Amino acid sequence: MKIQLAIKMVIKRGKMGRMRSAATLASVGAALAVAMASVAAQQAPAQEKPDARTMYGGEMFPDKAVWAFANNDQMFPVRVVRHGDHVRALPAASARLKNVRFTSAGKTYDLYDYLALNRVVGLLVLKDGHVAAEDYELGIGPQTRWPSFSVAKSVTSTLIGAALLDGSIASLDDQVTKYVPALRGGAYEGVSVRNIIQMASGVKWDETYTDPKSDRRKLLDLQLRPNPQPGYILAYMSALGKAGAPGSMWNYNTGETYVVGAVLEGATHKRLGDYLTEKIWAPWGMESDATWWLESTDGMGLAGGGLSATLRDFGRVGLLVQADGVIDGKRLVPQHWFDEAGSPKTIGGKTVDYGYLWWPLPKGDAVHEGAFEGIGIFGQHMYVNRREKLVVVVLSARPKPTGMNGIDDNAFFAAVVKAEREMTK
Repeated sequence: MKIQLAIKMVIKRGKMGRMRSAATLASVGAALAVAMASVAAQQAPAQEKPDARTMYGGEMFPDKAVWAFANNDQMFPVRVVRHGDHVRALPAASARLKNVRFTSAGKTYDLYDYLALNRVVGLLVLKDGHVAAEDYELGIGPQTRWPSFSVAKSVTSTLIGAALLDGSIASLDDQVTKYVPALRGGAYEGVSVRNIIQMASGVKWDETYTDPKSDRRKLLDLQLRPNPQPGYILAYMSALGKAGAPGSMWNYNTGETYVVGAVLEGATHKRLGDYLTEKIWAPWGMESDATWWLESTDGMGLAGGGLSATLRDFGRVGLLVQADGVIDGKRLVPQHWFDEAGSPKTIGGKTVDYGYLWWPLPKGDAVHEGAFEGIGIFGQHMYVNRREKLVVVVLSARPKPTGMNGIDDNAFFAAVVKAEREMTK
């Protein structure tokens, strides 16, 4: 209706012989623009701030997705992970990474394609501990805490290594119930710590994020109840059925990593976020505080996701891995821990490209030999190539939890490796 009125105004002024005036043309154009914008606003009302169900369902407008991720600590209770008194410097590299060009799925891309098509909000490339590239997009900046989603699993894996070295966990072959008595008599009876950090418990689980009937979404529904009480996650996991014997099969299971967090809290007698502060965040020199989602107010830490930090601090986590977990001459994890944690495993007679909550790069491009990464939904990556002394962190705001990759991330990482090699010749 408003557009029709604006058009009638144009016709009326034209009949009056005034349409040749530039000022009149400008005012009419402005009237049309305002009217069209008003109609567009009526046709596409602004989306409310997304909640966790909307987020996991992948039903967010692009700008709302960025808001949701940057403000994710409003969705769940969190524990603050404290940084220490000193900050580990990230000096600039003498030669900055510029453009990279590469081929993926038969098409040629460059750095700018990757950033745009994969909705990357933050990119950090560290070569020999120096910043070779750092970029922020879509309104976030160096102080923005961004959720790592399942990259948190890889951080949790490192804490398991720390608990082994300090004696809190005696052996990876210990039964889970030794440290979490609440799981006795349920699905995790007879399951070892090694089984759960390999996602090989044999417990039946459906991870489908966008299916409201999946185990992942049912557990999310429990999290989102008003004032949830501690213990409901372990109760849900313990009541699940069995799909096979422990160690006989691999099945990706975020709920299982919540059990890993319970093991850590039971073994160390410390909250997960506090243990991360003590072992990594403070002594390794993180620049900013992080936050980690909780089961309930002051409840169990959710080891499978919800660790939010700045881009640079995620890069520092990668550098700790590159340093083999040695902080100022003191070992954090057992020697060769990351060799074991980042390598494929044989489960049920089959080789699986999954280590101890890390993803080894599939065999193919030789530049990835020995490399592994933490991967989170919506496009979060922490790529560590210790042979090349290279860490790449990618934070993204993709529209769906999985299955929406515009460009293969590993192809991009390979291009970065090759570009850095050329620069150091």
